[in-house]
Amino acid sequence: MKSTAAATRGGFDSPRPGVRVLLWCMIAAMAWLTPMSSYATQRDQAKRIYDRIAGVPPDAATLTNMVSEMNATNAVNAALIYATQAPEFYNVTLKNWAAPWTNRDDFVFVPLDDYIATVIGMVRDDADFRELLHGNYLYTGSGAGIPAYSPNNNNHYEALENAGTDLQANLQRTNQSQVSDVPDGATAGVMTTRSAAKAFFIDGTNRAMFRFTMKNHMCNDMEQVKDTTRVPDRIRQDVSRSPGGDSRIFLNNCIGCHSGMDPMAQAFAYYDYVYDVVNDPDGMNGAIRFNDTGEIDAVTGTRVVSKYFNNNATFEQGFITTTNDWGNYWRAGPNMLLGWDSGLPGSGTGAKSMGRELANSDAFAQCQVEKVFANVCLRPPQDSVDRGQVDAMVTSFRTSGFNLKQVFAESAVYCMGD
Repeated sequence: MKSTAAATRGGFDSPRPGVRVLLWCMIAAMAWLTPMSSYATQRDQAKRIYDRIAGVPPDAATLTNMVSEMNATNAVNAALIYATQAPEFYNVTLKNWAAPWTNRDDFVFVPLDDYIATVIGMVRDDADFRELLHGNYLYTGSGAGIPAYSPNNNNHYEALENAGTDLQANLQRTNQSQVSDVPDGATAGVMTTRSAAKAFFIDGTNRAMFRFTMKNHMCNDMEQVKDTTRVPDRIRQDVSRSPGGDSRIFLNNCIGCHSGMDPMAQAFAYYDYVYDVVNDPDGMNGAIRFNDTGEIDAVTGTRVVSKYFNNNATFEQGFITTTNDWGNYWRAGPNMLLGWDSGLPGSGTGAKSMGRELANSDAFAQCQVEKVFANVCLRPPQDSVDRGQVDAMVTSFRTSGFNLKQVFAESAVYCMGD
């Protein structure tokens, strides 16, 4: 007779009837479940797709419908039909995704504003996402007790958010030029929204708008695009050529950013953010300002705003800005790798044409896809397989007319097994 220890170790050859019956029941149960295992896995994957896009689990009916759609067509269609139509995708996922772009600290816990609402509206409407940087777009809402949009404060959007407004159903597209000081030809997508102006046109020299646009929408901060081989002929007067008395610092560091940035930031020469410095030091009630034809700045004697002459005695031989003509010096040299569109001239007048230059680059498309991938998969691309998927989604992004919903759907399907 076997010992108790041996019976315990042997498992299947245990002579005890109770153990034998239990084991056979377990085997029968696993056999019965086997035909259903693929269906259960598919339901798990459908749930994961919905979770990653909407940020909440689907209800039972939606989950069943997603599985049916996955069987009938494919998982990407299921994501587009159900997950990207969830109200939470707009109110939570997209809101939190775009929020860090609206401030210098990359802070996500900020109120809804015209910049964020415009991103949400463009995604909802399947808009060509390149127009984010050059379109005459603005999205507003409505509702009982909601104040009208004002170019001087953010009350409209904060009221929409506080009321729990369904942004998918409520946002309506209008033109920036109809509700702000910026005329149609000077609108440049989110760059000329009130929120962007408050963050990046306030005080300073307007270089911040270019730097943060590069960082947020080209995924390259100034350190990544520094190129000391470009001609420094358009670096402004406020940049010392011998910081601390050492010209090597300028030649090996400062010139690398300013030689490319200053010619591009010249596109913003007619913009400012106007507010009451004394009574409203944080600019909560300010507005974007654009010097239109015939509007002359008292300091510069041209349409160029006075901030472009800040510290102009630092290096008087530096470039003096007289117009908003811009040029892209990075079309040559190492930053050719950003993939500039050969169908564009690489120079122009004003922020709209400069925004189009950025938005039509390979870097812009790559950046949007990588940001969506990281948001949905909860990690950046990590290996060659991930990189291959990102490259495939960049191609799909282009062929879909730069429809960002497609990128969210494809990212969620790729990561549904994580």
